[in-house]
This record gives sequence, C-alpha cells and structure tokens, in this order.
Amino acid sequence: MDVFTAISQRSSVRAYKASDVEEDKLKKILETGRLSPSASNRQEWKFIVVRDKETKKKLANAAFGQTFIGEAPVVIVACGTESKAIMACGQPAYTVDVSIACAFMILQAYELGLGTCWIGAFKEDEVKKILKIPEDVRVVAMTPLGYPDQLPSQKSRKDLDQIVCYEKYERKRT
Repeated sequence: MDVFTAISQRSSVRAYKASDVEEDKLKKILETGRLSPSASNRQEWKFIVVRDKETKKKLANAAFGQTFIGEAPVVIVACGTESKAIMACGQPAYTVDVSIACAFMILQAYELGLGTCWIGAFKEDEVKKILKIPEDVRVVAMTPLGYPDQLPSQKSRKDLDQIVCYEKYERKRT
C-alpha cells in the first residue's frame, strides 16, 4: 500500500474486535512514531501504551464517556514532554511534533490492517491523573488501536479549489 492510498482510505474506527494487537505490529507503529520528524529533531514525546481493561475504561470516561475507547485492545496516549518550546513561527513545538508522530502512527496502523481514531476530546487533568503523567508534560492526543469490527463509512472531503490558494491567500466564497 502506498501513502496516498492509506491517507485516502483510512477513516476513524469506533468499533473494535476483541482480538489482541500483535506485538510486532504494535512495535512497528511505535517505531513509526519514533522515526517521525520533530522540531530540531528534539523528539520531545512519550507514547504510553495502555492495555489494562480498567485503565482503558477510566480513559474512556475521561474522554467524555466515549466508551469505544475502552473497548479497543490498546490505547496509545501521546504526550509532549517539553511544553515550553516555541517554534520560530510562534507555535508550541510539542503540539506540532506529537501531532505529526500520531498521524504517522495512525497511517502505519492502517497499513497493518488496524483501526484508530484520533481522540482530542478528553479532560487532560483526568488522563494525567489516571496515567501518573507529570504536571509539566502535556497530553496531545489518544488513539484506540485494534482490528475494526465494522468498516466505517468514508467521509466527504472538500474539493481542492476550496482549500488551496496559489501565491497568496484568497477568500473564496462558496
């Protein structure tokens, strides 16, 4: 599978089979995160792999009751370990770096036949308490990981001419 196919075909999975995720597949996904680009190659991230059923349920509750999170065999919690670094463009480096790594891991998971769902709706303070994450570390995202129990429907996407400008920013009326 090529990258474009993975990007165009993957979608968020919210129902998972009870089947375990093979260790070699999980390691490949995590290795993809490790190899992802980061600002100044600092790699200021930590990925917490959660398999414990009770802990996953607590994470689901911290994610506003999204129960499917607790039903996945694995949940990966992605953290930025240096939250004060600001890139020259003014963006916090940890949000960009960890997001890139998560996106790469999600695509790798899809290529391996696994489903994921980017979770950004959660109470960070609760997630930190559940996983004993230090105060200065930021939780950027979580994703359940497992074999899809049903194929999600493909979402419609905007046309290129709605989202692309050339040479300068232009507001297009739709």
